[in-house]
Amino acid sequence: MPPSSPRRPGRTTATAALVRALVVVLLGLIAAATFGGTALAQEPTPSPTPSSSSPPASGSESDSAPPADAVNVSGSLNNAGERLVGVDVVALDSGASEVARTTSETGGRWTLPVSPGSYTFRVDPETLPDGVSVQGDVERTVEAGRANTVIFSFGEERSATVVPFYEKFLRTTIDGLRFGLVIALAAIGLSLIFGTTGLTNFAHGELVTLGAVAAWVFNQKLGIQLIPATVLAVIVGVAVGWANNAGLWRPLRRRKTGLIGQLVVSIGLAIALRYLILIFFSDRAEPYKDYQAQVQREWGPFAITDVNLACIVISVVVLVLVALMLQKTRIGKAMRAVADNRDLAASSGINVERVVTFVWCMGGGLAALGGVLFGLSELGGRVQWEMGFKLLLLMFAGITLGGLGTAYGALLGCVIVGLLVQWSTLVINPDLKYIGGLLVLIVILIVRPQGILGSRQRIG
Repeated sequence: MPPSSPRRPGRTTATAALVRALVVVLLGLIAAATFGGTALAQEPTPSPTPSSSSPPASGSESDSAPPADAVNVSGSLNNAGERLVGVDVVALDSGASEVARTTSETGGRWTLPVSPGSYTFRVDPETLPDGVSVQGDVERTVEAGRANTVIFSFGEERSATVVPFYEKFLRTTIDGLRFGLVIALAAIGLSLIFGTTGLTNFAHGELVTLGAVAAWVFNQKLGIQLIPATVLAVIVGVAVGWANNAGLWRPLRRRKTGLIGQLVVSIGLAIALRYLILIFFSDRAEPYKDYQAQVQREWGPFAITDVNLACIVISVVVLVLVALMLQKTRIGKAMRAVADNRDLAASSGINVERVVTFVWCMGGGLAALGGVLFGLSELGGRVQWEMGFKLLLLMFAGITLGGLGTAYGALLGCVIVGLLVQWSTLVINPDLKYIGGLLVLIVILIVRPQGILGSRQRIG
């Protein structure tokens, strides 16, 4: 066995010296960290001396942290469209002590974190711009888990006024006359069509809607002012009335289709047109571009907007022109002759089909005009896809009350229905006002089915 090699004394001595040096350095670092940390802990950083001249604002949001159970209360400062920026909003507790304060930012928005409870929120008047005043404080109970919004009113405080009953009655009567005239304008064509052909046209309501939609398209989509757009809509209504008669009703008359069969066809046509309008128009109420913002003008107990006054004037003028046409013109006399006795009129040399075509054209144009006026005066300047259907039953009630087949009966009956509908809002919810017109229809059919100006010979 060979002898083991001897260790080198120089290498062993160097290694031992290196280990001892590392141990000494490590112990020095530990000692420095220990005594240095103790020294820092014994020498706290001096706090700044509080200034006696500017004490912190008690309850200020900027100087005190929000409470642990804080709930955000927010709002927006809006003075007639002007957003108020840099205005202080203060929250006061039940003891009138300020508990929180904030300043409105961009858009007039502000937010205050407060604990749940009852508070009084106040706008600091010293921070308001010149000429701007707030009406008062707002008391609000702040609860967790719900939207806590505070709205301030600016400007002079307005006191509520009580309107006497007679004044309400007069204003409602004006609304009733306006509504009745609009119904009559749309219903005269329906009455004349029944008088000349015997058809009870349930699709007449869709002619009303088509007129309003046509005016909306010309006004909104093509940028035409509403008055010329209405004239174009009336022309469209005349064309639709002519196409109705030429494409559907004249062939049915030539085939000797009975009135019951034509009635069923009109119901199907009404449903088809109604949902075609829904598809191509909209299921929402769409506004006209013009005459949206209206100011109510008052003359003593009477109050009416310019649009409603214009609707009354237009309706009266058109109805007077229709009456003059029926009494003075040749075509008007022919229409009355056909309505009284179709066979006798034909034997007298009157072209009955030409008269019926004219009645359909006039009925379509009047329905279109009635639809525009109905949207302006009753629907707040908007168009709805089923507005004609809503008006149809009232038109039937009016012409049944006045007398089927007579233009003057339709005028009288529709005005009465319009008055009853509006008067009913004095005692029932306005959303249910159309029920009065339908009740009139039921009562008249039971008591006097021929109507006020109708003759018993025509019925039955």
